[in-house]
Amino acid sequence: MAIHIQHVNKFIGKQHVLKDISLSINDGEVIGLLGPNGAGKSTLMKIMVGVWDATSGEVQVPKSVGFLPEQNPLYEDMYVREYLRFFVGLRSKEQGAKNKDQLVEELIERVGLTAEANKRVGQLSKGYRQRVGLAQAMIGNPELLILDEPTTGLDPNQLEDIRALIRNLGNPSVSTGVCADLQPEGRSTNYRALARSATVILSTHILQEVKQMCTRVIIINHGEIKVDKPISEIEDLEETFKQATKNE
Repeated sequence: MAIHIQHVNKFIGKQHVLKDISLSINDGEVIGLLGPNGAGKSTLMKIMVGVWDATSGEVQVPKSVGFLPEQNPLYEDMYVREYLRFFVGLRSKEQGAKNKDQLVEELIERVGLTAEANKRVGQLSKGYRQRVGLAQAMIGNPELLILDEPTTGLDPNQLEDIRALIRNLGNPSVSTGVCADLQPEGRSTNYRALARSATVILSTHILQEVKQMCTRVIIINHGEIKVDKPISEIEDLEETFKQATKNE
């Protein structure tokens, strides 16, 4: 079991933000975490990555976790390649310099930053900054990847690339070493260093995105889980979301 959460409550001051949350998530699942603003999604994700502690309850997550927050913090004066190499060094101290450089190049290619790699982060558009943040979250090939609004600011072509990437992150077939959906025309790209199938938790307001990428949907409202189903069992996601988040 990749994640096991049992009877988690979170109070911020007197506000009861999460109310008796219990769920289990298996390895390789791609979870669409939905809910209106203020429902408790970000609080739950921050507890999973250890930014906040739960007030009560039990939280078990893998040791290796990557996190892309909604507000993507970046060092804007650093060059893209320099920035990623710095964080690879922090998270992969056991690797030699050659392997670190190879991993950086694989990350750059995988998230579509090759043409931007020699630019300063501060020169990039919002969409490309999202790609830098996603690459950073993927360093170390984490078992769990938590993405908070990862496609914000992307144009339609970028959306398709990142969606394909996220689908592949939770797909055991990636362990073959080739990410077919994102390989440049006429060549096959080897991603052995990034091959492990990850469990992905994706928070988004775009329901179409959940339909395309996720294997399971969890809807939170007023700090409680209202829906937890495989995407294959939901006939009308829009209506399901509407009913789960209506005012009570």
